[in-house]
Amino acid sequence: MSNQVLSCENVTASYGAIQALHGVNLEVNEGEIVVVLGANGAGKTTTLRAICNMVAGADTVMFDGNDISKSDTADIVNAGIAHVPQGRGTFAALTVMENLEVGAYTRTDDEVQSDIEMWFGKYPVLGERRKQAAGSLSGGEQQMLAVARAAMSRPKMMLRMKASERITTQS
Repeated sequence: MSNQVLSCENVTASYGAIQALHGVNLEVNEGEIVVVLGANGAGKTTTLRAICNMVAGADTVMFDGNDISKSDTADIVNAGIAHVPQGRGTFAALTVMENLEVGAYTRTDDEVQSDIEMWFGKYPVLGERRKQAAGSLSGGEQQMLAVARAAMSRPKMMLRMKASERITTQS
């Protein structure tokens, strides 16, 4: 039986006077990969932002047995949630190496450099461009970097938004 890692109950979120989420419920068990699907404007990105308390929200978000509903975003990151933003999501002026080092800022262990080398092994193009500004990478390379940077914190859970892809049919 899997342990519940994330539980969202009746989560709402607002941007100023506009309520964007109306009572979202979501559960994620250890080891699961969960996909949230919906049309543009349905609240997928806002749901992830609400989990990380990046938008004004209400009700209950439990992570790893703790109520994080009112926690600061930095405390949520320290608790073990990494968020890969939609789009390129890199620090454009920083190098590839510096982006990965920023991703590990919450860590105090001695294995940061070996984790950076591991990610360079998974994404060799990043290793080749370690001294290059992240903003000069292609879109796909920036996505690789954004995922690797988020993983550098060794999170218990990673939230990742992927831009929708257009599906076309031929007649």
